[in-house]
This record gives sequence, C-alpha cells and structure tokens, in this order.
Amino acid sequence: MVIVSESAAALKGFIARTGLSEVARGMMLRMVLAFIGHRGRMSCSQASVSVACDNVHRGELTRFLARPRWQKADFNARLRAALLAKESRRGEFIFLIDATLVSQAGKKTQNTFSANNRQRIRRKKSARYNKKKIVYKKCHSFTFGLLITPSGLRIPFQIPHYTQEYCAEHELAHRTTAQAAAEMIRTLPLPAGAKVTVIGDTAYDAEVVQQACAERGYTWIMPANPERVYQGVRGQRPKLRSRLKDWTSLPLTTIRLRASTGQYAAYRRLSKWRVGPKQKPRVYYAYQEKLEVRSVGRVQLVFSTMKPNLSAATPDDVKILMTNAAQLSLRSVIELYSLRWQIELLFKELKSTLGFGQYRFQSFAAVRAWAELAVTTVLFLEYQRAQRLQDQRLSEERRAWWAAQRLHGLCAAYRQECEGRELEYLSERIKTPGGIAKLQRLLAAATPPEFRIAS
Repeated sequence: MVIVSESAAALKGFIARTGLSEVARGMMLRMVLAFIGHRGRMSCSQASVSVACDNVHRGELTRFLARPRWQKADFNARLRAALLAKESRRGEFIFLIDATLVSQAGKKTQNTFSANNRQRIRRKKSARYNKKKIVYKKCHSFTFGLLITPSGLRIPFQIPHYTQEYCAEHELAHRTTAQAAAEMIRTLPLPAGAKVTVIGDTAYDAEVVQQACAERGYTWIMPANPERVYQGVRGQRPKLRSRLKDWTSLPLTTIRLRASTGQYAAYRRLSKWRVGPKQKPRVYYAYQEKLEVRSVGRVQLVFSTMKPNLSAATPDDVKILMTNAAQLSLRSVIELYSLRWQIELLFKELKSTLGFGQYRFQSFAAVRAWAELAVTTVLFLEYQRAQRLQDQRLSEERRAWWAAQRLHGLCAAYRQECEGRELEYLSERIKTPGGIAKLQRLLAAATPPEFRIAS
C-alpha cells in the first residue's frame, strides 16, 4: 500500500502506455499495486485501499473488473511491445506453452468445469465408496504462454478456457487448449525470420500446434504420445512405444547437464546457491533416431530416461520427445526441453507471490480481467528489471542481482522503491505548515468513510 499515487510514478507511467481512460488506469494502478504488495489473501478489498489517500469501495472495483467495455482492446499488447523494445540481444527465443487450473467452490461461478475423472477409474472388487456425499470443487483453466528472450526477459501471454456451455450462452467459439496455444503462436509479436523454439507437454502434441509453428517457421519440441505410430503399411505400423521393448539393446548415449552451464543456461534464473562446480549434474540416458511418423512427417525422436540400467522400459520410465528440427543434437533437444520447467515456475510465482488464484467472482468477465491484470503485473516487474540491467551505473554485483531475481524479489524491490519515494514526499511536506495540513488531509482520507471518527 502507498499513501499517494505519486510514490508509484514508474507504475503510473507504465500503465499510461495502455491508452485506457484515466478511470481505468486508476483502477489498474490499484490492482497492480495490490498484486505487488498485498499482505495475506489477495482480493479486491486489498486493492481498494492500495492507494491510501484515494481509496475506493471494494464493490466499485469488483464492478469495474466485470465491465467488458474497457477490456475490448488488448491493453497488454502495448506493454509487451514496450518490453520487447528493451531486448538488446540477438539470438533464439523460447516460447513455452502450458495450462494451469484454479479451483472454485462456488455453485454459481460461471465457466467452471470439473477435472474429476472418477468414472474412468476402475474400481477393485473390494473397494467401496463412502455413503457420505462429497462435493467436488470445480475449476477455471487458463492457457499460458511464456516467451523467454535471448537476454532472459520473460513475457507472459494467456487465453482463458471457455466451456461449451459458456460458449453457447455467450455466443463464443469453443476451442481446446491446443487451439488456444496455436493462436498464441500465430500472433506472437516477433518479426518474420525470428528464431523461435516452441516447447510444451503432451497436451500440445497436436496437429493444430504443428501447423501454427509451420506457418511461422518455428521449431517445436513436444513429448510424443507413445501410442503414435511410425509411417508404414496399414495394419503393420509399429507404435513409438515398441522401441522400449528392445531398450537394453539400444545404443544409449549418456548426457550430463548442469542448469548453470550449457548453451541455454541464460534462459534460466538460478540463485547463487545453484551455481558452481559442486552442483551435481542431471544424468540422462538417451537414444536418438530420425524417421517418418504418421500424420506428422519426418521428425527426430529422442527416447530419454534418468533411470540407469533399465531392464524393462515402459512409457512411465522413458520420455519420448519429438521435434521437427532434425539438425539439433541429442544434447540440445534434451537441454531445450528441460527449459519447459520455467513455465511451471511462473505458475508457482503467479499463485504464491501475486495471489493469482485467490479471486472469488461469480462473473467470468471479472475473472478474465483479474488474469489480465496479473499478467500486467508481471510485465511491469520485467520492465523494471530490463531498465535496471540497461543502467550503466550499476555495478556487476547489482546487475547480477537484478538478473537472477524472480517475482518475489522484484516485488520486494519495487515496494522498497515506493517506500523511499514516500519518505521523500513526506520530508518535503513537513517543511511548511501548509504541507503538514495537506498531510493531515491525506491521512484522514486514507481511512474509509465508514470507519472515520465523527468530528
């Protein structure tokens, strides 16, 4: 929380790039400040008092989030363009795609679905269900993309998932998470000819994603479905998993990878405790082949595991990676795919640091706005990092500190910056009687009207 909005001048200037109205920018300022500095559970109540001298009622902020009018324009697109303009290096971009769920318990919450798969679980004869009725929570789903630039900047994208019922009610086109990922790939704000590698999990081993990558000329690496088959005569096509039957006879290559070294080490953000020769490497045992896969074409397949001396390999033991980049080495494929964990870390930071999953709304329009403003917060913090790294006055030690910080450290740094600006503001005001009187009015305004002492 800040006393006056002038303390968050950098954030106000960043939000001004969206081109939204003054009222909308003021509400965005409150939400982003709350994401950065909330104590306890993140909520509209926290955001409504994030600017103490200009607080609003939590209901006003909730109604603002549910209004669709100010969300018609993709305001985060301009902020992503500003952040990409800070990119100073040439090289390869990594685009990670995945989906995350946020559980919701409200019966009237819009656009929820149940992730329970109870009907497909086979029951043992001795198993009996408890007669007590269990209410399963439902959830919202968001498809995220994380663009990592050559200098290590992280630029998030997100598309919410709409259920078929919600699409029919609001006349929207239903799409799967793979289709949403393909749309993000097609609309990536990168110039033609940019070198991009798209990485996802098994859910994105889909034709629509591969087509989107082909249209943009991007490389993709995905875990293949073990049930896929090689190209061949109908009825005689072996499955990819058939290679695992002869695992002991395959010429395996041993690969040792350290997160702090290698060609793609700059795309990770490691603490100083994970850097150094004492860190144990991860050891992979892998086999590589280049063959035709049905419905995909000629690809490179990499079978890898971290379990040594497997006598009987199964798809649970061995990861089957598939990529359209036949020129990549075996080591490069495994090292690139290991970067996929960076989007899982983004989900962890969004939910634990920013409180992304702590909303309680009935209207999904408000949920969509909440998600976009969480992305705005990440973009602002990354913009702050980029500005610090371009500051030639910084020492190498401070530059390394800014380069390694995750969202928690960036939030703490910006809170300290706001506190310093507030001290300067207060020191200027207490020099004159008029300034002191203004401070008294500001402090009085910081208390919500319903809690003010009657004078």
